[in-house]
Amino acid sequence: MEANIDELAPLGKLTEWLDAHVPELGQAPLKRELLHGGTSNVVLSLDRGGLPMVLRRPPAVPPPGAEKGVLREARILTALNRTDVPHPHCYGSCEDADVIGRPFYVMERVNGWAPNLRDERIHNEPPFDQMPYEYGIPFAIVDGLIKLANVDYIAIGLEDFGKPGKFLERQVDRWAGQLASYKQRYGYEGRFLPGYAETEAWLRANVLQNEVRGIIHGDVGTPNMMFQWGPPARLAAMIDWELSTIGDPMLDLGWFTGGMRDENDPGKEFPTALNNPANFPTKQELARYYCAGTGRDIRDFEYFSILAKFKSGCLLEYKVAQAEAGILPRETGRFFSRIVESCFAESAAQVARLG
Repeated sequence: MEANIDELAPLGKLTEWLDAHVPELGQAPLKRELLHGGTSNVVLSLDRGGLPMVLRRPPAVPPPGAEKGVLREARILTALNRTDVPHPHCYGSCEDADVIGRPFYVMERVNGWAPNLRDERIHNEPPFDQMPYEYGIPFAIVDGLIKLANVDYIAIGLEDFGKPGKFLERQVDRWAGQLASYKQRYGYEGRFLPGYAETEAWLRANVLQNEVRGIIHGDVGTPNMMFQWGPPARLAAMIDWELSTIGDPMLDLGWFTGGMRDENDPGKEFPTALNNPANFPTKQELARYYCAGTGRDIRDFEYFSILAKFKSGCLLEYKVAQAEAGILPRETGRFFSRIVESCFAESAAQVARLG
């Protein structure tokens, strides 16, 4: 472990950089601990007697785009320091690979609790593991999305962070292209997906004309949230901003509510849900709450609900492709196959209902 720490965060050069750029950490001898050693990012705790912080950097052998992704995440977190959006405060970032071998940034170690993923289920901190407290968790997350949607991204220096022009027009091509790419990546010939064609056609024909521009988190869900201790449910920070961009922020709401109960389909079952949807509000309840806080038109929500399902189906089909290629077990492929089919079936049902 110690050798790995020394490779990931060399003591001497890192201490010198922290002395110059992050005095809030303190001046005591630097203590480091590996918290998470993932394939895309590594997270280490830093302790010098001051504020508790963490360092985030690519792994020793980074995947393509990891270094750019770390700096991109540092940029948006730094910009969000000027807002009331719940996020880990970013204290500094470094592009110079000579310091620890890779770009990195240093951020707040958030004081709060995070849902635990065990046995493909989410286990919440008491009392949020039971009703009525569990019911407030989605509203707390939407409170964060409302604050994010209301940020003037230009005012905080993110005018060139993404490509917001015609964002929604590009979405269908983006995810249809992702689905088509599995043939080249995995030799996957694809399959007939009932509901896909109807959904794609409807999305192309019903692109919202009044484009709203704002910050998109990109992966909103309970695993990427931290909550304050004690009731009521309050968001401490939204984490993992690697997929953030500039576009229509209502897409985050469509993505987050994809597994929620639908007032138009009250009998639907959720065999693969991480949370128990019966303990959560309906997607329409959350949409009305979001629109009240952002001034958005509730009629737009149906579009984003369908787009999010389309995106999810196109993305998750890669699991089916990997199973066909022998990279994943066949059983895993069958599991995700059902989820993909459900995504397009549900989106097509919404399209049919809208006429």
